Parts: sequence; C-alpha cells; structure tokens
Amino acid sequence: MSRATQAGIWALAIALVVLLIITFLPTSYVIQRPGPVYNTLGTATSADGEEVPLISVEGADTYPTDGALDLLTVQVVGNRERTPSWVELAFAWADETKAVLPIDSVFPEGTTTEERNEESAAMMVDSQQEATAAALSELGFDVGAALTVHSFVDGSAAEGVLEVGDVILEGDGTVVTDATSLRAVINAAEGAAVSLLIERDGEQQSVEITPKETEIDGESTWLIGVTLTTAYDFPIDVTIQLNNVGGPSAGMMFALGIIDVLSSEELTGGEIVAGTGTITAAGEVGPIGGIRQKLWGALDAGASYFLAPIDNCDEVVDHVPDGLQVFSVETLDDALTALETVTSGGDDAALPTCE
Repeated sequence: MSRATQAGIWALAIALVVLLIITFLPTSYVIQRPGPVYNTLGTATSADGEEVPLISVEGADTYPTDGALDLLTVQVVGNRERTPSWVELAFAWADETKAVLPIDSVFPEGTTTEERNEESAAMMVDSQQEATAAALSELGFDVGAALTVHSFVDGSAAEGVLEVGDVILEGDGTVVTDATSLRAVINAAEGAAVSLLIERDGEQQSVEITPKETEIDGESTWLIGVTLTTAYDFPIDVTIQLNNVGGPSAGMMFALGIIDVLSSEELTGGEIVAGTGTITAAGEVGPIGGIRQKLWGALDAGASYFLAPIDNCDEVVDHVPDGLQVFSVETLDDALTALETVTSGGDDAALPTCE
C-alpha cells in the first residue's frame, strides 16, 4: 500500500476509536422532545388500565363535545443516572423539534429523579385544583376559596402567632382569598403591624404580625414568612384522570375542557385546538417550559390553532411550524375569546399573536 493509503487507514482507525470513546463518555446534557398529546375532551387510560373520560363531572348537567382541546407534553431523554451520549446529542442538535438542555436546568444538583417526579406530580395536582377553580368561577359557581397556612420559613415573623392550618380571612379589614391579595395588604402597610382575621379550629380571632423587610430580585418587599395553600369547597365534583403526566403546564387546557363539558355550546366548533400554560384560580395564564417542542407536538396531532402564554412569546417568535396559527393569551378570558372568534368565523387576524 502507498503511504497515502496507510495514512488514510490509520486516520480512519483513529477516528473510529475516538468516536467509540466519545460515545461512552458521560455528558452534562439532556434532550427535550415532543411528548404525548391528550385531548381534554376525550379519554385517557386510568391507573387500572381502563379508558375513562379525561374530565368527568358529577352534580351538574354536562353536554356532548366535539373537536379537541389538546394539552401538550414534553419528554426528557436522560437523567443524572444515565445521560444521552454525544452521538445522541449531535442528532438532537440537528433536529428542530428537539432541544438540548444543561442537565442542571432539568435535574437540579442534589435532586434525585424520584424527588423530581414527586414534585412534578404534586404540581399537577395543584394545577388541576386551580384549573377547576378558574373554570367554575368563570361559569358563575362559588368555589369557596380558603387561604390556609401550610408552613413557615426560617426566621418567620408569623411563627408563634399563626399555626399550620389557620385560615386567613382578612388582612387589615380587606377580604383575602389568595396569596396575591394578602401580599398586597402586607406591602400596603409598609412595615407596620398587619391585623389578620383568621379561623382556627372553627373559631374566628384576630392576630397582629409585624412584617419583615426583604429584598427579592433587587426590590424591597415586606413578608410575614409563611407558605400558603388555597383550599376550595367546590359545589360539584370534577375529576381529572391523567396518569404519568406531571407539572402545572396543562392548567389552562384543563380549565377550557371543564368549561366545554359544562357548557351547552361547544367551544371548539369541531376544530382541533391545542394549547399550554399554567393557570391560577383567578384565571391568569402563566408561562411554561418546552413550548417549542409543544408547537411541534400540536402540529403532529393535527391542530390548526395553538394558544400560547404571552410570557412565552419570545420563545415562539420565528419558531412556529408551517400550518399552525398561534394566538397569545394572558388570561382564561383571552383564551375563550380566541376560541369564540375561531369557531364563529370571526376575524382571527385581530387576535393577539406572538410578534
């Protein structure tokens, strides 16, 4: 063989060895890709393996639905126990439907996969509660919200005054039903003692707490040092069955699905509409992760329209797949307006988009 041929063979052999080594070297990334799509108006597989309505209601009239209100998910390939190979990462980098993310952004240092899954499942439960509250409130039901003390932070100003399980009814004479309204009362006092009307063991009483000044993200704020949960007393029973899916990002689509099931008029008009976004009981839609992968998941599921949180718009711009029309929403009312416009043949060009 000529020297050139020998050199070529050696170069190829070395390249193959290097490639083999790289294949088995650990990485510090994971891959995010489109996950399963679920129609909130359809069925899902229960823990017993049976097909059941994803949303079911007892205690109120329900109505047949048409079309689809799809919630989107993302799947993460890899974890701290097994990261993707460099070869897998290379293919993912070249695939616009996938994203390569630092492992710390998905699996924080010191958090096991099991702990992450448990946290994700808890957020899903909270999301379903908030979605139910938002939907029923939109339909005129009284959801009986109760702001409850869950725990105390270190150095809490409220420790020794409040107890876990206390229900906070008023702050300085103002009715409070969520953490946002209580926070507004506390900050309005500007460091002065705040009078809280609470319910403990079925009896009401007043207590006073002097907030502590804290700096968050460079801004000064006043805190009493408690974590709160909102418990609801729903007038009807709403059950959402969706196994092996976690996180809060399905909240808005859950709320829309509940409204559609309880409304005599269909929200979709037979269209396939996909969307994503967290939701609060007040109907505020919040940002989520993996929206670019969810756009591709929606398109693959046959959706023509996509409802995106306005705070995700910077990730949406220039990344919308052909054939999908995206509307930005900030509240549940925005989402309902978009659906009504689309299904009634209105001017969807007038709806807000991500630009």
